[in-house]
Amino acid sequence: MHTRTFVAAAVGLGLVTLSACGSSSSGDGGSGGDAGSGGGSKTVTLVSHSSWSVSKNVLADFEKRSGYKVRVLEDGDAGQAVNKAILTKDNPQGDVFFGVDNTLLSRALDNDLFQPYEAKGLDQVGAEYRLDADKHRVTPVDHGDICVNYDKKYFADHDLAPPASFDDLVKPAYKNLLVTENVSTSSPGLGFLLGTAARYGDSGWEDYWKKLRANGVKVVDGWEQAYNEEFSGSAGGRKAGADRPLVVSYASSPPAEVIYAEPKPATAPTGVAAGTCFRQVEFAGLLSNAKNSAGGKALIDFLLSKEFQQDMPLNMYVYPVVKGAAVPAEFTKYGPAAKDPETMDPAKIAENRDQWVKSWTSLVLK
Repeated sequence: MHTRTFVAAAVGLGLVTLSACGSSSSGDGGSGGDAGSGGGSKTVTLVSHSSWSVSKNVLADFEKRSGYKVRVLEDGDAGQAVNKAILTKDNPQGDVFFGVDNTLLSRALDNDLFQPYEAKGLDQVGAEYRLDADKHRVTPVDHGDICVNYDKKYFADHDLAPPASFDDLVKPAYKNLLVTENVSTSSPGLGFLLGTAARYGDSGWEDYWKKLRANGVKVVDGWEQAYNEEFSGSAGGRKAGADRPLVVSYASSPPAEVIYAEPKPATAPTGVAAGTCFRQVEFAGLLSNAKNSAGGKALIDFLLSKEFQQDMPLNMYVYPVVKGAAVPAEFTKYGPAAKDPETMDPAKIAENRDQWVKSWTSLVLK
């Protein structure tokens, strides 16, 4: 989803964003083997987009209980990470892939990226998230909403009401204000495109994007650049003098701006245009040629544990999928999930995604 870690690593709040980390016993051969009695700890490797984050004590507890050391390989934005995993599926970089979402799910499944595994605790996951429930090739881990965020100060200073819907974004009042991500390389960018396709239909979304382009939408490669460098409402954007007060991000971005701010503001400096949201679900899967399948299964079970599910929101700024998992108060106050987000059947995404991306590229980038 996933880049949503904001400035967690920089401010050091007891979180860890891992990159090729974790230790392994000597001679474990990269991804490692299964943990056996008397064989010492082994390594299980998680491949993910660059938003992966977990509290140190939560990860350490899993490693202690399971006997596995977790090694994490981050591989850019979600779209890039999925594409690379497909290209390397015969000799994968790891054992588990985390971060494929409903916008890209069919691409991974059609390329046989995963082997079936029914995770422990799956019966506690809401049915609306179990998009591959019968085959168990992927396990839902989290959900969130891709939405346009706005810089409250900009709109107050300009005595302008922030946009509330997709329709508003093409109005002259919002010309040259929006930055979004490339749909071919970024999952939030693709999610925003799918939101417009869900809203305007097969025959209307292209006309919408023509209007959006004419209204000065800016496109960058990924979320980090869009949010931290181009968006005037983010902590990074405010320091850098960014000039775009609208950005495609997440409904959970405003609480992050509060939590990581020093001193903490009384209210979030950013808001969400509620009529621009698209529901995203992220999954993990056991890679088809995983060297340590036993460790991979244990890791997927861990991702559905209540300990991880309740730790996840304040690390990766997404919502849990396990029933009864607590949501932090900051989310309820500053970033509640969208009440009526756009959605789309995965089969329809699979049928149209590649052509929509091709058409979008011709319309917007050329």
